[in-house]
Amino acid sequence: MEEEIKKLVMRFEAHTIEHLGVKMYSHTPPAIAELIANSYDACARIVNIRLYDGEQFRIEVEDNGDGMTFEEVNDHFLRIGRNRRKEKQLNSCERKPTGKKGLGKLALFGLGNKITIITKKEKEQVKFTLNYSDILEWNGTDYTPKFEITKIGNQTGTIIVLEELKRRTNYPLEDYARSISKLFNFKDKDFKVLISLNDGEPIEIHNKLKYDNITPQFEWKFDEIKNISVSDYEEKGNIEGKLITTEKPLKPGLRGITLFANGRLVNSAEFFGRSESSHFYSYLTGWLDVDFIDNYQDDYISTDRQSLNWENEVTNKLKIYLSETLKALEKLWRNKRKELKQEKIKEITNVDVSIWLKNVPDNIRALLEPVLEVLDDSELTAEEQTSTVQNLHTMVPDYPYFHWRQLHVKIQDASEEGYKNKDYYKAFLEAAKRYANETRTKSGSTSTDQGMMGEVYGAGKIISVCGNYKKTDGTDFTDSTIRNIEEGQKLLSMGIVSGGRNPLSHEEIKELRDSDLFSEKDCLDGLSLLSHLMKRLDNSV
Repeated sequence: MEEEIKKLVMRFEAHTIEHLGVKMYSHTPPAIAELIANSYDACARIVNIRLYDGEQFRIEVEDNGDGMTFEEVNDHFLRIGRNRRKEKQLNSCERKPTGKKGLGKLALFGLGNKITIITKKEKEQVKFTLNYSDILEWNGTDYTPKFEITKIGNQTGTIIVLEELKRRTNYPLEDYARSISKLFNFKDKDFKVLISLNDGEPIEIHNKLKYDNITPQFEWKFDEIKNISVSDYEEKGNIEGKLITTEKPLKPGLRGITLFANGRLVNSAEFFGRSESSHFYSYLTGWLDVDFIDNYQDDYISTDRQSLNWENEVTNKLKIYLSETLKALEKLWRNKRKELKQEKIKEITNVDVSIWLKNVPDNIRALLEPVLEVLDDSELTAEEQTSTVQNLHTMVPDYPYFHWRQLHVKIQDASEEGYKNKDYYKAFLEAAKRYANETRTKSGSTSTDQGMMGEVYGAGKIISVCGNYKKTDGTDFTDSTIRNIEEGQKLLSMGIVSGGRNPLSHEEIKELRDSDLFSEKDCLDGLSLLSHLMKRLDNSV
């Protein structure tokens, strides 16, 4: 008697479908996405997704793709785990297949118990039904669903009808459309996906839909920033996409960078290991096409297409590069955001923050700068930040240690350049010239500055600096008070020319400064006096 040959056998139970299909695709959009991907791989130009939540809940997905023959249904569709790329299955277009695990069809059982497939090709229509309950109870080696073959014309395409659905609540059409759009990034303009509810007006699912409810503040095409990372990466030239930041923080579900390969999601939105404690990551979203990840012999994409396997050398290099790129982009974003905010502040308040900081002493600047940096990184609105900066500028104006803000506006205008450069001699001289010119314009005098001051100011002269003033009860001031102020204007005006402007015009500034005969403080005092005299002149008659 011959000895029995022993062998080990691996068996697959029908409940495998429960783990690879039912539990993995329990939400409607990801499961529908698998059908859309099948239609794309079948060279469809249009896919219609029809949802029904009336008396009978069902989902229909119809495309005008290549369809399948009876043999192709058997050899391709009903083979679980088939890799169509390795078999190099031909299609009528040049699209690269998006699927390769052969598990996507199991997603159908995540939505419904009964699935009817109607597919047309080569003048034949094949119709068959897969019933999940029957599959679980099947005792044979292979599950053999019943089918019908009908002769037809030259039509092609496939219809899949899902019934006995597990979800029996109303379908949020717009939410589904947006959710499905986030699972694809097809570049083929000849591929259109429509979704409708109860045969109503359909919504087109396109790439822009995923970001249509956000308002970008800054945008970067990846090609523009591919070299900002300190980490180099050999595939960086093959990465495409766009990164977007918003003015206000995004809702958590909209944050992060999504990765696509050959038009399909391969990694849900994330920041590739960057700490999300920074405000930057509350404003950042976008997508990148990394098609090369799907071209390796080894498969680095998880079965549910929600993440890459980062625990290997190939994908880890990508993760490090993207992480460093986001780190560099954060710095770029902060600078652009700061510049934009300062432009808005200047537009509203006329405060140029960069110039303002230059015009305050070093010790005050050291205190102001950290406060302004916190404002730049805060969650304050533009209006709130502008108001805060305006209040700070009021408390700490340009040149806060001096009397600049109390000077007459015409004296400020004349002396500003010298004042900013801390050349107070020049500031005084220019202000003195302005006062003399204003006096000459109002009086019409043609005398020298010194002579003019004595001619036009004083009691009974051409310019009266007291003529517009009355006591609070409406009566006149005494003649003595009026005469004293008028004479004072004359003498001070003559003195500012004789004792101030003339010495600075004819003597070396260095000698006057170093000897302390006419110091910088004297210049500042002179500016205060000129401010007083200019005020009198402005209010004169």
